[in-house]
Amino acid sequence: MSASIRDIKANSSKWINEKQLVKGKFEWQEGFGAFTLGHSQLPTIINYIKKQEEHHSKKSFKEEYLQFLNAYEVDYKEAYLFDEM
Repeated sequence: MSASIRDIKANSSKWINEKQLVKGKFEWQEGFGAFTLGHSQLPTIINYIKKQEEHHSKKSFKEEYLQFLNAYEVDYKEAYLFDEM
């Protein structure tokens, strides 16, 4: 899986930079998280994506991610999750 994610990140950042879709150089953060969801959850996921900008005005990505990890009892060390910029 790691090699696939590495390739996706490399190719997508190259495409974004070639198309100049953002100001400056686009780069992915180091690392990644991968989760699976069932087909029955598709409507909820679509709704979440549609309202993501509104949702993240109330809760940061980091807050949401940690809440998700805790809800599903994923073991983690917070010190390794996010680089504070």
